[in-house]
Amino acid sequence: MTIRAVMFDFSGTLFRLEQHESWLAHLTDAGGEPLDVEAQAELMRRMTAPTGKVVELSDEYQYAWENRDLDPALHRKIYLEVLRRSGVPKLEQAEALYGRLIDPDEWTPYPDTEAVLKSCAGKGLKVGVLSNIAFDIRPAFADRGLDQYVDAFLLSFEEGVIKPDPAVFRLLLDRLGHAPEETLMVGDSAEADGGAAALGCPFALVDPLPTTDRPDALLVALRTHGVL
Repeated sequence: MTIRAVMFDFSGTLFRLEQHESWLAHLTDAGGEPLDVEAQAELMRRMTAPTGKVVELSDEYQYAWENRDLDPALHRKIYLEVLRRSGVPKLEQAEALYGRLIDPDEWTPYPDTEAVLKSCAGKGLKVGVLSNIAFDIRPAFADRGLDQYVDAFLLSFEEGVIKPDPAVFRLLLDRLGHAPEETLMVGDSAEADGGAAALGCPFALVDPLPTTDRPDALLVALRTHGVL
């Protein structure tokens, strides 16, 4: 069946939270020593992992982790705890880093994000962005002029449902006005984004590599599925 709409994940798919030296230069461990490069890289991985457990958690914090993308307060609570357990003991340091995480302007688009969104819109395809997330990502698109190519955004914290629940995909499909069989889902998590396949959506998996290491994965994914 001809693809008439495309749903994209946000983090690790269209945009990525890239590590900037200035963010982490001030971080110190419990002994006051600067975090080494490996520790800094692991921090960034834990802050952007779409699924799975990144640290051992008590029942209270496990609940917050599992529901973080439904409630901004839980999101803040659990990520400050993750940072604490990852070697950032000072609250003010953790809060500064967390502020970067939830600032949409700190996220970097992949090199082919604009080309893919513009091409889809130019071909008359409906475009949706669907994300398990607890903050508003729309400014990341609007500030770069990319929102004009997106027909609908669906954010988990606004809807009270998260991927891979089929209900969240169904909500966006209804807003785009197309059947699952004619709507491609593109994401970086086979577990979360791949949930669209339960409704019959074709699915394209991309690797959440640094933006400099992934110049054209979105273009390749859409060409593979005959979209572009």
